[in-house]
Amino acid sequence: MQVQENIHSAKTHLSRLVQRALQGDDVIVCKAGKPLVRLVPVRRDARPPPGAARGLVEAMADDFDAPLEDFAEHMR
Repeated sequence: MQVQENIHSAKTHLSRLVQRALQGDDVIVCKAGKPLVRLVPVRRDARPPPGAARGLVEAMADDFDAPLEDFAEHMR
């Protein structure tokens, strides 16, 4: 559910708005009817969930791990 509050009301009811944001509501603070900021919960787990990068790498070249010619003299 989306909640819009004007800035004066948001100052008065900040605790309630924070609770709503923590419960998943989209809380937007407005001034003169124009959206200014959105309250969002801070993620406590800094690690992305498993599989978050799935689909980001489409394909790798067949010779991806082949030695580079520039470093051939160092590979002896």
